[in-house]
Amino acid sequence: MTGAENIPASGGAILAANHQSFVDSVFLPLMVDRPVTFSAKAEYFTASGPAARLLSAYLRATNQLRMDRDGPRAAQDTLEAALALLAGGALFGIYPEGTRSPDGRLYRGRPGVGWLALKSGLPVIPVALRGTRKVLPPGHVVPRPGRVEVRIGSPLKFGAEITGQPPGKARQLITEQVMTAIRDLSGQEYVHVFASDRKAELAARSPRT
Repeated sequence: MTGAENIPASGGAILAANHQSFVDSVFLPLMVDRPVTFSAKAEYFTASGPAARLLSAYLRATNQLRMDRDGPRAAQDTLEAALALLAGGALFGIYPEGTRSPDGRLYRGRPGVGWLALKSGLPVIPVALRGTRKVLPPGHVVPRPGRVEVRIGSPLKFGAEITGQPPGKARQLITEQVMTAIRDLSGQEYVHVFASDRKAELAARSPRT
């Protein structure tokens, strides 16, 4: 791991990382000295199967934030729960892409990270995870041996030239700056499209049986 010195010894901060694999939320907390809370889909907490049960046990043991994706306020409720954790001095991890990359490239960020930065006034620390996609590729449930690298960048702080903008514009500018920092750390090709839209496009192209 490089850049560990960029994690504050105490107090809240937002860790914004690229998202390559299910195991991203395992490796980053294991490699950081302080507890890191991520949000995880509610079904991960109740999934069956040996590997899924191990993941469920890990999520519960490390007090990860259970996220229910049903309902019109699901995303906002998750952000507000994250804001409360940050206000209490926690490290909160977020994947601005919103979902795993479908092909290993870095996709456009969602504005939730900008919302958290504006509301909390806390720095955003960019993080690049490398190698997790090979350890647990999409569609696999059993991890493979492999080398994982975590790169932690310098904290991003946002001045009045950004925070003084209308809220929607400020969230957009913060998110774009965060994604640029993640790209610089990860070396990934950047695609200015939402990963969820790309996944929907790929699904529509797949032959139906």
